[in-house]
Amino acid sequence: MSFTYADVGATRENGFCPPGFHRLHVRTRIGEGQEVFRRASEAVLTWEMHRALGVGLDTSADRAAPDVEVTVTLAGMIKAPCRVVWTVEEHRRAGWAYGTLSGHPESGEESFVVDRTGDGTVWLTISAFSRPAKWYARAGGPATRGLQQAYARRCGVVLRKLCADLNEI
Repeated sequence: MSFTYADVGATRENGFCPPGFHRLHVRTRIGEGQEVFRRASEAVLTWEMHRALGVGLDTSADRAAPDVEVTVTLAGMIKAPCRVVWTVEEHRRAGWAYGTLSGHPESGEESFVVDRTGDGTVWLTISAFSRPAKWYARAGGPATRGLQQAYARRCGVVLRKLCADLNEI
């Protein structure tokens, strides 16, 4: 399957949004310290955060890596095929992005990145650009974008819960 948009990999550039797409940027504080960063990074890179959200997830690998195929199933019936376009695993930054493939209700790219700032604070940043690809996504208009915002915020809540025991130390 091929990507449904031209700017593959563009979420590496923080804040980039091609013309005609809607931008999404949600940043959530996860906690403090190296152990929280390590735990959050693993939860993002191994799909644990996504599975804990309660969405269906079918992947061709146990860990995010370029070219890994991912299909997210929403509400038990909406299938959203994607492919990982980039990953990062650095001392203070870890995550990945996937791009939409044919059959996805939207067209665009979304990244999930955990970073640890100089003061030790751990953040999850979700950045995306998208536009409707299916009739029902177009019909949803602003409500569809609201659902995307809610999904991104929920990712942060879930990841913070997955790391909660480490934040209490």
